[in-house]
Amino acid sequence: MRSLSELDHKNLIREAYRIEGITESQCRSIFLDWALSLPAGIENREAIEALMGHYQDEPKDHPMTGVLHQGLEEMKQPKRRGGWRSRPRD
Repeated sequence: MRSLSELDHKNLIREAYRIEGITESQCRSIFLDWALSLPAGIENREAIEALMGHYQDEPKDHPMTGVLHQGLEEMKQPKRRGGWRSRPRD
């Protein structure tokens, strides 16, 4: 298991839980920044699950908790959005 400082090296998720009155939109932006800065070799699913375990005592209605749950759910159901492979070929 990886340390929290390794999973959230910028302390973005930690600070999101400390910001009073933070919105879901702000949490999504923070989550995106966190996901993009995740060190190489760390799986997103593993990191999100570890963060959810660490912050499990936070209020269930906190926007960041919801965003973490959504991030995990969306990873369970990958969606193909198109790209060059989906285009017809001659």
